[in-house]
Amino acid sequence: MELIFSEELPEQMQSQEIEWEELREQMSRAATLAVAGEDLDPEPVEISVTFVTPEEIRELNGQYRGKDAVTDVLSFPQFDDWDDLPETGEIALGDVVICMERAREQAEEFGHSLRREALYLFVHSVYHLLGYDHMEEQEKQQMRQKEEAVMAQLGVVREGEKP
Repeated sequence: MELIFSEELPEQMQSQEIEWEELREQMSRAATLAVAGEDLDPEPVEISVTFVTPEEIRELNGQYRGKDAVTDVLSFPQFDDWDDLPETGEIALGDVVICMERAREQAEEFGHSLRREALYLFVHSVYHLLGYDHMEEQEKQQMRQKEEAVMAQLGVVREGEKP
């Protein structure tokens, strides 16, 4: 599993109190768990991760989803169908774009750490890259169970829950 991170963090993120190496390691582990849980070999899989400003994610949200609003995370899957996955070589699963400013707001709102929120948004996005959605209630529940299972395996759970 290889995560390819954008080279620069937006300027306002550089001063945030978060251990970036730890977050990147947990993201890598989370992606490996999610991909392996779908019976896909994580070894050849690549995911691109970019951190952006609220202005940048608003622009992307408008361009690709027709929504003029700041959002927390966007997922850009490379494959619409598992049959399209290459049988050999690298598998560039897709791109994850995270707005850490929005993640910080949500972390405060939900009463947990920025690291936990950023990690959850990443896991959520990885499941979108793996073909999951939450348009229907049943799909939403299935996706949420998978997300929470990965978070629990990482030992990162909501306050009051046991890993």
